[in-house]
Amino acid sequence: MISSNNQNSIARLYLNLREERRLLFFAFLSSIINRILDLAPPVIIGLAVDIVVKEQNSWIGSFGIKDVPLQLLFLAFASGIVWSGESFFQYLYSVLWRNLAQISQHKLRIKAYDHIQKLDMQFFDRDNTGRLLSILNDDINQLERFLDHGANEIIQLFVSVIIIGGTMLWVAPQIAIFAFIPIPFIFWGSIRFQKRLAPKYKDVRSKAGLLASRLNNNLGGILTIKSFTTEKWELNRLNKESLSYQKSNKSAIKLSSAFIPLIRFAILFAFIAILLIGGFQVWNKTLNVGTYSFLVFITQRLLWPLTTLGHVLDDFQRSLASINRVIDLIDTPIEIKDGTKKIDLKTINGEISFRNISFNYLGRKSTISGINFKVPAKTTIGIVGLTGSGKSTLIKLLLRIYDINKGTISIDGISIKDIKLKELRKCISLVSQETYLFHGTVNENISYGSNNASFEDIVKASKIAEAHKFIKQLPDGYKTIVGERGQRLSGGQRQRIALARAVLKDAPILILDEATASVDNETEVLIQKSLNKISKERTTIVIAHRLSTIKNADNIIVLDKGKIIETGKHEFLINNKNVYSDLWNVQVGI
Repeated sequence: MISSNNQNSIARLYLNLREERRLLFFAFLSSIINRILDLAPPVIIGLAVDIVVKEQNSWIGSFGIKDVPLQLLFLAFASGIVWSGESFFQYLYSVLWRNLAQISQHKLRIKAYDHIQKLDMQFFDRDNTGRLLSILNDDINQLERFLDHGANEIIQLFVSVIIIGGTMLWVAPQIAIFAFIPIPFIFWGSIRFQKRLAPKYKDVRSKAGLLASRLNNNLGGILTIKSFTTEKWELNRLNKESLSYQKSNKSAIKLSSAFIPLIRFAILFAFIAILLIGGFQVWNKTLNVGTYSFLVFITQRLLWPLTTLGHVLDDFQRSLASINRVIDLIDTPIEIKDGTKKIDLKTINGEISFRNISFNYLGRKSTISGINFKVPAKTTIGIVGLTGSGKSTLIKLLLRIYDINKGTISIDGISIKDIKLKELRKCISLVSQETYLFHGTVNENISYGSNNASFEDIVKASKIAEAHKFIKQLPDGYKTIVGERGQRLSGGQRQRIALARAVLKDAPILILDEATASVDNETEVLIQKSLNKISKERTTIVIAHRLSTIKNADNIIVLDKGKIIETGKHEFLINNKNVYSDLWNVQVGI
């Protein structure tokens, strides 16, 4: 009933949860024992009928208990044992499967998220956040729901068929055959339904990811939606995505709902056959009453659970679709391979070298090519150029957010590909033009990545970044909640907190990517004074549109269309009368 594809999915899940194999084994065993004990009542009924009809010659009587009351007392005692055992193992399998579900969903979510963090940015360029959120939440929760209930139902269903079928063949093989006639058709139908449901549920999960992506993008861009008054247009777009998801689900529901009614007709045939043929045999005295009673009751226990097969397979197929999406994500290859060399932050001089660097983003023409320059240790270099010239790309390559296509980038003569990623990124403090603050306090955002920093260190870094003054004026000072993405602060305030975060990190290399773009002129002057102090002790790369920010740099590189077209100090480039000079004249109003 389980296809090779699904077997592969189950094997992949087991490999990812192999540490829980003991818990899985005991949950599996508890489900089996519970089902065996649950099948005892029809046997007990058959034995009770056998006692009152045959009295001393009953089956229990053959063990030496000839007195009928004693036989009934013995049967009552056995019934108590059976019911108690069934209740205990029901409690046990419920606890074990639910614990397994909780542990599994936690481990898979953490494992998937950990893997996502290791993936290169090209992966995120071609994927979308909504799909990833759908996998980390919806798909893993679907697996949890299946382990909570569905796994136990499948196990008990198989146990019922095997044990009841074997018992019926043992006590009355000529009649039992009629109970088995519908089973091949039921299983054949189940396989057919499963194969047809698989692509439908895959489509459902895909549509769920697209819907989650739309919601995520809209909530993130709510300010833009409001400012452009596109609420109705976005509502219509979301409506289309939601209807597409609904339509996909309807198609799967329509097919899965047809399963049980069809199965019931197959079961009806077997039940009527046992009822009539067994009844005639009792009437003809070729079958005893106890066995007949057992067969009538046990047939129901064999066949009626098969009506849940559609529901169980429905959940199973949904879970397999989710399992594949989660494990496909976990199995996504990590393109940027970690280096092996460790570096000591205290001994790094900070000399940076770019040699013959070429790089292009996925599916795009060359972004930068033939880049060669060196940044001597503890000097400041400025990088300028028009939008799209490749300035920020150079920084991403230095951090190995992306890997270069050609050439070598080195720090203190060591290729960054040889350095462990964690060590490499620890030695670089970045203030990006896309300032990101996490929901939490000002204090938590400044100390982000420097968890052992004291409050005094945080205040000191804030003062250097010219942030202390405005922070003290906030309602709760350093304990003020900044909101999601720092939305409760102005752009300039966010940028100064991000700068304070980088200062507190105290790395030997400092990168400012448009770090003063959102501050006013007065604050920029103050920050510039602070940067002049802290940049003396570290290598600093400043990317700027405001050329006043880099006029005192030791060297300035001018990029255009991914190539270096000018290099030199501010005065030299002004007198060179080229691109830099033109940019300067535009900014000073000449």
